[in-house]
Amino acid sequence: MTKEAPEHPTAVVETRLAHEVHRAATTLLADAAVDPSVPLTALAQLRDFVVANLGHHHETEDNDLWPRIIAAAPDTRHALEALSEQHERLDEELDVLSAVILREDAVADGDAMAAVRTALRDAAAALRDTVHEHLAHEEPLLLPALRDHISPAEWQDFARRVIATTPPVAGHLMVGLLDEVGTPAEVELVLAGLPEPVRPLLPAMRRQAADDLRVLRAAS
Repeated sequence: MTKEAPEHPTAVVETRLAHEVHRAATTLLADAAVDPSVPLTALAQLRDFVVANLGHHHETEDNDLWPRIIAAAPDTRHALEALSEQHERLDEELDVLSAVILREDAVADGDAMAAVRTALRDAAAALRDTVHEHLAHEEPLLLPALRDHISPAEWQDFARRVIATTPPVAGHLMVGLLDEVGTPAEVELVLAGLPEPVRPLLPAMRRQAADDLRVLRAAS
C-alpha cells in the first residue's frame, strides 16, 4: 500500500509537529498538575520533558536556524530577533517550572502536597499560555520562511544537529505525542531522522508513552 506523502516541505511538517507537541505537552502538564490521582513521579517526568525539549527547541532556533534564515532573507532579522526576545521570557518561565520540587519524600503532608501541585499548576499554566501565544506569533513568519528560504539539504543538516543534541529526557513521550498530533505519514517523516540503533526501540517507546500518557490523563 502506498503511503500518502506529506503535502508540505519536510521543514514545515517537522516544525509544525514540534510546535503541536509543545502545545499538547504544556497543556497536559497544566491540566494534570492538580489531579490527586496523578503521581508526582509522572508529573516530574512530563515536567522534565517539557523543560528539556522546549528549552532545546528554541535554543537551536536562536543559535542555528535563525542565522540560516537571515542569511537567505536579511529582511527577516528584526522579526526573528523579536521572537528570540520571547524565548528569553520562556526561559524565565522554564526556570520557575523546573524549580518546583516534585519528590514524594519532600512532601510532609496533604497540605504540602496540595501546595506543591498548585505551584506546579501555576507555573505550568503560565508556560502553557506563553507557549501558545508565542507560537501564534512565530508560525506566520517561520513556516513561510522555511518553505521559501531553507533548502531541503540545509534543513536536513539542521535537523541532524537538533537530533544529535536533543537531551535524552523521556524521549518516549516525544514519540507518543507525535503520534497524537500528526498523521502516520508525517510522524514517519519526522522519525526517519532518528539514529538507526533507536528505530527498533520505537514499538516499546510507543507502548511506554501510551501507558504514561494514560496515567497523566487519569481524570479524563
